[in-house]
Amino acid sequence: MNNPLYLVTGAAGFVGSELVRQLLADGQQVRALVRKPEQMQALQDAGAEAVLGNITRIEDCEKAMQGVKGVYHIAAMFREADQPDDAYVAANVTGVENVLNAAIKAGVERVIHCSTVGVLGHIGNPPGDEQTPYSPGDIYQRTKMKGEQLAIETFKGGEISGVVIRPAMIYGPGDTRTRKLFKMVAKKRFFYVGKGENLVHFIDVRDLARSFMLAMKATDTNAEIYIIAGERALSLKEFCSIAAKKLNVPPPKLRLPVKPMQWAGSLCEAICIPLKINPPLYRRRVDFYTKDRSFTSAKAKEQIGFTPAITVEQEISDIIDDYRQRDWL
Repeated sequence: MNNPLYLVTGAAGFVGSELVRQLLADGQQVRALVRKPEQMQALQDAGAEAVLGNITRIEDCEKAMQGVKGVYHIAAMFREADQPDDAYVAANVTGVENVLNAAIKAGVERVIHCSTVGVLGHIGNPPGDEQTPYSPGDIYQRTKMKGEQLAIETFKGGEISGVVIRPAMIYGPGDTRTRKLFKMVAKKRFFYVGKGENLVHFIDVRDLARSFMLAMKATDTNAEIYIIAGERALSLKEFCSIAAKKLNVPPPKLRLPVKPMQWAGSLCEAICIPLKINPPLYRRRVDFYTKDRSFTSAKAKEQIGFTPAITVEQEISDIIDDYRQRDWL
């Protein structure tokens, strides 16, 4: 008897591709939804059924849902300076609505929706949990908040079951977003904005993908939100010190004042974004150096059995080894 078919949206992305890999390794049938023809071959070579489509088009969603038992909805628009607000709404709100409506129409049993801890904004009293109030700070976070609210309302409606996964900051082997950070440490060019004592909390993409699969199997849960975070939060200074040790370089020591950097980030955004130019410095990048990010995954442990399988030290070591193999450092 064939295993059931699962649909992964955003299957060509960093998170989606790792989820596809783990599902295939688990012996599952996977349909991978991608937006570009050039993204299909690698997924097909891996053993997935790759299909073209865009979650902003309901007809594409309906076609992709045929014969599917469960959906992992990963696709979203992240922060892109050259995109208008309407594009975020189309992907992160209307796209969620399209996926859910198409899934219900096709008789899909369960949807696992990927959100972000970013919907909580700044965590005033860390660690943040599922009861922490919403406080989105930009268009990406606001639309992701609306998308997850829509998902929860739909799950409560009873036509389809599902849960929301809120990942902490995602990283792992092959991640391009943290590449600059590790490269700066490796080149002895990294600097702190402030003292480097703020907390950072990552989730390895390999653990995150596993959490999605656990959530799909936990069919006794519905309309719940689960924060998925790594083994522990640590200060940015400790994080960089671990990386520096692995890279065989001295830990960073240079510190820059906070306020001027925040002003510079805001000014760069104000000038560049209306011109659809990626700013050389974002205010949110400055916030990475100054705001505390610490979360608890206790609810996910209790209800879907998730615990991180990888230590922070091993995650950092694996990322650096991968970057070296790719000649990224």
